[in-house]
Amino acid sequence: MTSATQSDRDILLALFDAGLAAALPDGKFKDRLPAPPKGRTIVIGAGKASARMARAFEEEWGRPCEGLIVTRYGHGCETRHIEIVEASHPVPDQAGLDAARRILELAKGAGPDDLVVCLMSGGASSLLTMPAEGLTLADKQALNSALLKSGAPIGVMNQVRKSLSAIKGGRLAAAIAPARAVTYLISDVPGDDPGTIGSGPTIPEASDPQQVLGLMRQWGIEVTDKLEQVIRANTVPGDAIPGQEVHMIATPLMALKAAEAKARELGITPLILGDAIEGEAREAAIVFAGIANCAASHGLPAAAPCVLLSGGETTVTVRGKGRGGRSVEFLLALAVALKGRAGISAVSCDTDGVDGTEDNAGAWFDAAILEEAAARGLKPADFLANNDGYSFFSALDRLVITGPTLTNVNDFRAILVR
Repeated sequence: MTSATQSDRDILLALFDAGLAAALPDGKFKDRLPAPPKGRTIVIGAGKASARMARAFEEEWGRPCEGLIVTRYGHGCETRHIEIVEASHPVPDQAGLDAARRILELAKGAGPDDLVVCLMSGGASSLLTMPAEGLTLADKQALNSALLKSGAPIGVMNQVRKSLSAIKGGRLAAAIAPARAVTYLISDVPGDDPGTIGSGPTIPEASDPQQVLGLMRQWGIEVTDKLEQVIRANTVPGDAIPGQEVHMIATPLMALKAAEAKARELGITPLILGDAIEGEAREAAIVFAGIANCAASHGLPAAAPCVLLSGGETTVTVRGKGRGGRSVEFLLALAVALKGRAGISAVSCDTDGVDGTEDNAGAWFDAAILEEAAARGLKPADFLANNDGYSFFSALDRLVITGPTLTNVNDFRAILVR
């Protein structure tokens, strides 16, 4: 089947599906397994993809193992040996705190003949929560809520989280030593920095209290006396731990490359604009609208039929009281900027299947979207001002609902130019 015989919706969702399939952990442990230990194999980890990672590891490992994984509510799956528990994301809860304590105990209990396998993916920062000495769970919950509303990029949020954690920023790796540690990562961060994924529990990193405090003030996050005291006291050296291994098994670029191949199969010219797009979702949308208009008018940077692919993690500074995450915020702003131009359609989804805290992965639109909205008395600009992309696309039956995908390589965007 070619693009000429398929609807815009079918093409956009086929591209998204191809990207999702490439981001799954299934089969990704082949030829990446460590030598079996003399002692136990202990599997620990956290994140939205961690349960499926645990299942995929078990299938490839084929030997006895034990351990504990914490994932988001609704993102668990069946495993043979490894215990899966679920907790709250993006604001941590008691279940996450209890799981983090148990994981830290497993790490500390590993001996020199044991192997500790660490499975980390996006979401681990909230799910693997253990406040530094002097803080409570309520303190961490308030901080996470403030971070999410600030509009700060994921790198900044994770730096702050590390500075207030008893487990992140390499502190878990220190607990594992002298046992051998092997970490497998699914990246949800621009640049695929291992220390940023899940705030790097097994990636040693020297802490800089002054820098963290400066970032908090820069993004309007209140620095109380208590927070400042904890940040200054919770410092760690950034020395590497001998015998560690780190493997990246899925990334945003892998998803985009799979969508690129699918587009070529459909006879559409693909152009990957980047896998690390950051910034305000609505501002990024204006830039992407300009690129799409140029492709439609001048055949640059690619001639139609073409599809502009991108990934990364945009942010939303919450000013309204509406529903929706960064994917629908981007898409609504894009629709407004394109002004219903014929021949241009788009999809924007979060690859974990959850855009913000709603039940959708994202949404899609075609050139008829603004005309349909007007016919129903819907004003896109008003929805955008209220951060209410979910309600807008829901009213027009344009939401993309996948349920939990059990992976997470962050945003997936495709803009189709006929």
